[in-house]
Amino acid sequence: MEVTEPVARRILVTGGTGLVGKAIEKVVADGEGQPDEEWIFVSSRDADLTSEAETKALFEQHRPTHVIHLAAMVGGLFKNIRYNLDFWRRNIHINDNVLHSAYETGVQKVVSCLSTCIFPDKTTYPIDETMIHNGPPHSSNFGYSYAKRMIDIQNRGYFEQHGCRFTAVIPTNVFGPHDNFNIEDGHVLPGLIHKVYLAKQNGSALTVWGTGKPRRQFIYSLDLARLFLWVLREYDEVEPIILSVGEEDEVSIREAAEAIVEAMDFRGELLFDTTKADGQFKKTASNAKLRRYLPGFQFTPFRQAVKETCTWFSTNYANARK
Repeated sequence: MEVTEPVARRILVTGGTGLVGKAIEKVVADGEGQPDEEWIFVSSRDADLTSEAETKALFEQHRPTHVIHLAAMVGGLFKNIRYNLDFWRRNIHINDNVLHSAYETGVQKVVSCLSTCIFPDKTTYPIDETMIHNGPPHSSNFGYSYAKRMIDIQNRGYFEQHGCRFTAVIPTNVFGPHDNFNIEDGHVLPGLIHKVYLAKQNGSALTVWGTGKPRRQFIYSLDLARLFLWVLREYDEVEPIILSVGEEDEVSIREAAEAIVEAMDFRGELLFDTTKADGQFKKTASNAKLRRYLPGFQFTPFRQAVKETCTWFSTNYANARK
């Protein structure tokens, strides 16, 4: 008879049906999971994490030893500008409930997910992990940014007061299958993919919001997922770590749009609506700390990752566009 290994790690993933959660689930299923690990992916359907009681009940039910905390209220530039207070309140409640429930139920390690948009607006580049709290974030999304920064404060507090191993990762712009491809409130890359798809269907020009000049470091969700597993198993610092491609792999919005145009074989005109806001010009992050730990990590080439994402979107259009 087959001997099953005892479960050494029971890993609860909040926000488990989102972009990064789905990528982790796929990477685990495709052979990166270990026999002594049990993975539990939960979404807002399983518990409302803004509720202390529901969060506590979720942790009591699953009794995780480890947590990957991805759940958040998120949105693109234009949604953030409209609802800064909502982004602040909901994320503060979610984060406090998750971290405190983890502490109360004896979770050994929590890895939370921050974002490079939380860094100071006025800063020198490249940005590194020591600079998070050096000044106010960009005014467009201050609610979300300050709420995310507070995770770092709480991690420090739980470590100093209770010895907890709670840490955080800071990915750059994540994209991939299962993203939010909504044109109105999604992020730049999935929004562009949806726009190219529609422009191709309608035989119309493709209009990109802004000048196309801002630059971003994009990380493929499946690469990020593999790095999350490494952080969960190997990374022992409480201080956060930036998970990103190198500075030399930064691309402009125009270059990103051109990569999507090529991947989807769009033959129409490419236009830029310069009346629309650009957001921050750049947010260049240093991945030097990651490279010190993992000098040999191979990222998926940008154009290949874009191609795979476009293929997924086209194949799953009926569900993906929602």
